[in-house]
Formats: sequence, C-alpha cells, structure tokens
Amino acid sequence: MTTFTTLDEFRAVLAAQPGPDAAAIEAARERNGQLTKPPGALGRLEDLAIWYAGWRGDGRPQMAAPQVIVFAGNHGVTAQGVSAFPAEVTEQMVLNFQHGGAAINQLSQTAGAMMSVEALDLDKPTADFTQSPAMTEAELCAALQTGWDAVTPEAGVLVVGEMGIGNTTSAAAICHALYGRTAADWTGRGTGVDDAGLALKTRVVAEGVARHQCEDGLDTLKCLGGREVVAMAGAIARARAERIPVILDGFICCAAAACLERAQPGALDHTVAGHLSIEGGHAALLDALDKAPLLSLGLRLGEGSGGALALNILKAAVACHSGMATFAEAGVSDA
Repeated sequence: MTTFTTLDEFRAVLAAQPGPDAAAIEAARERNGQLTKPPGALGRLEDLAIWYAGWRGDGRPQMAAPQVIVFAGNHGVTAQGVSAFPAEVTEQMVLNFQHGGAAINQLSQTAGAMMSVEALDLDKPTADFTQSPAMTEAELCAALQTGWDAVTPEAGVLVVGEMGIGNTTSAAAICHALYGRTAADWTGRGTGVDDAGLALKTRVVAEGVARHQCEDGLDTLKCLGGREVVAMAGAIARARAERIPVILDGFICCAAAACLERAQPGALDHTVAGHLSIEGGHAALLDALDKAPLLSLGLRLGEGSGGALALNILKAAVACHSGMATFAEAGVSDA
C-alpha cells in the first residue's frame, strides 16, 4: 500500500509514474488501419481508442467497470461571502448523492459506471486562504491519500468530480497562481453570484494569490486548494499508477489536475478533457493544459457531470475500435 506523510513522498511517486505501452499503441494503430472504414473516418474516436489502448496495454481493449468518484469538502474562504449558497449545502448535497438524487447519479447510471461519494472532514472547513494557507502539509497529504485510496484498481476508466461550496473561488485562485494573467480572467459566477458578488469574489482571489508564494503545483494546492480539490488530484495520480485512463470534468477538476502537471510535467498524459464548461476560466485552462474537450454543452454543474457524459464517447470509441471487423474479416476490398 502506498502512503504519503510528506509532500516530498508524493512528489517522488509522481516522478516514478509509468507511461503508456508503446507496443499496444502500435498494435492499435495497425488495427485501426485495417478496420472497415476510410482512413480517419471516425475522427477523434480513432485517436481516443488508440490512446486508451496504450494506457490499458492492449491493442484491442475492452472497457469494463467505469468508476465515478465525487469528493466533497468545505472551504473557509466562504466566510468572505464568495458564494450564493451557504456552506451547509455541501453536506446536504452529499446526502443527495448518497440517496441517488443528483444529476451525477443519473449520468453515472446511464454510462454504466460505479459511483461513490467521499466526504472529507465537512465539519472542519479549510482555513480562509486570504489569511493563511488553506491546509497544513499533513492535511494536504491526508486529502491526497483519501483520493488515492478511493480508486478501484480494476476500473477501466475514471471520472472524478466534486462538491464544495466555495470551490470555484479556490479553483480560480489556483489557476491565477499557476498561470498568471488577472484574477478576473479566472473568476466566474460559480453558484450564480450577481455582479457585486463576482467583484467581491475576484478581489478575494487576487488577495489570496498575492498572500502566498507557492513553490510548485502541490504547494499551490496546500495554500489555495480545498480537501476535495486535493483528493481529486490524488485520485488522478493513483489512476496513472494503475494505468487507468481519466476523463477530466470541468473547471475545478482541471484546476486540481493542473497542479499535478505543474509539479510533474507529463503527469496528465493519461487524461482527456471531458467537456468545456461555461464557468469562467475553463477555456483558458484547457488551452494551458493543451486539452481539447470532447463535449461543449454549456454545463457548469461540476459533480463530474461532464466527465460522466463523455464516458459514453470514450466507450463508443473503444467499442468501434475493438468490435469492428477488419477488411479481411469482412471480405471487403480495401483497394
């Protein structure tokens, strides 16, 4: 069992992560060239299938046991009035997830995915990051460990989502710290704040980032993140260790992922972007990560909803790649 008690231990794990299987990629490319279709006719589905094959180590893979995990945490920065909803909503929504009543429950079921919810110390919000680092190193490592341990090694693909009032403020601060620009470039309306609320939220993001000098992506998580944001990063890293492909959700999930990439370049090679959210900053963040979204449906719900929807796209890509006949098998001329 892998455990983390210091950030340096987690950095060492990131540095030692495996890469894709080159032989499986070559076998998948060769098979793709023999399938009963014109070259490139399935567009990005072909690229997705080959990418998936490489991480699963099989030139003709099957997708089984998709996993969706929703992490929940509370943020001390909500004391600044950055959300249209009170912090109690986090716990209330966790109960809704557990009772099967949220959008992510329906989308996971539709995609044939096993869904679970991990609530992280909801009675103990992180510190207000305009006053101090959001977490201690020990708290950060504990949240990374929760995310790491939540991943099922037998999963064929992973989607991680979140619930946490105030977490779009955290995500905006993370992106501002990692990529610069202005606080306004990264700050959106989140739960639906009005213009005055957006101005306040933008000011809080700017103040938080100005207060901290972060060494790398993991230190940025410690200073500006939330427990659920950190847990998503831990789960994404565990998936890489198990060679499980990951479909990234929206702005908050991608902010968590960006911290891994900043800490270890290439740490997100096993991920694709599920969708483009309309939350402020997500398009710029996907550009910074060089991730083209699979879907663009005007979503900004979080919970893993866009990633769960995109699961069906990846399943279709793998099904076509592995299930279609070759020209020789079908008796069709490929001349």
